[in-house]
Amino acid sequence: MKRFFIFGLGYSALRIASRLEDAGWEVISTGSAGTLSFDDEGTVRMALADCGHVLSSVPPGSEGLDPALDRYGTALDGKWLGYLSSTGVYGDAGGAWVDETAPTGTGRRTARAECDSQWLERGAHVLRLPGIYGPGRSALDRVQSGKAQRIDLPGQVFSRIHVNDIASGALAAINAPAGAYNLADDRPCSQNLVIEEACRLLGTAPPEMLSLEDAQLSPMARGFYAENRRIANGKAKRMLGWQPRYLTFREGLRACLECT
Repeated sequence: MKRFFIFGLGYSALRIASRLEDAGWEVISTGSAGTLSFDDEGTVRMALADCGHVLSSVPPGSEGLDPALDRYGTALDGKWLGYLSSTGVYGDAGGAWVDETAPTGTGRRTARAECDSQWLERGAHVLRLPGIYGPGRSALDRVQSGKAQRIDLPGQVFSRIHVNDIASGALAAINAPAGAYNLADDRPCSQNLVIEEACRLLGTAPPEMLSLEDAQLSPMARGFYAENRRIANGKAKRMLGWQPRYLTFREGLRACLECT
């Protein structure tokens, strides 16, 4: 049986693992939902020895070190490697389109950019992801919980990706050249449009428009609004033969609603 190892079986990696198992792979993993403990080094190394494919979704550690590479890098030689990164590595682009040729490490995600670079140096397939959403984690859930906000920031846009499209992109990368790939839908837009569509689907009035100051955002959320870019997905379409099933947030939110 084909064996695939995943470091960090979180929200996105769980969906990837499910797709792999449907395709006949045995998936071995670490993380809260995984089959092994990351710290059980002997067992992890034995499992890695039997796996030809390894993907990591583990976030950066201290000082820009990647935990999986730092601890298990010597066990990864000769394997297919994948890494779930972030389009936050590009920093602010003033709303312009950004592709994989853009410089990285200039924004707030400097540690992520360091790990992204380390995986690329190892010959990995680095999947750079924008705002991730899907069942149980979307604007629909924020509206229903009363946590949705609309922020008055004209011209601010961002890209997003449905978790199922991450999974299809990861599987497409198995037979593709190594390198960085942006996985994003086809319509970057403001967060306000997404919230308004979620409210429309739920039959509720949109929340009031707030200034950035009145919104009382966390430092992490303020950092999100401080960066403005449109993520281009052309390379993934050309090189992976990948197409997002949910072309825009409208199709994606409708699919999330059907899962509730």
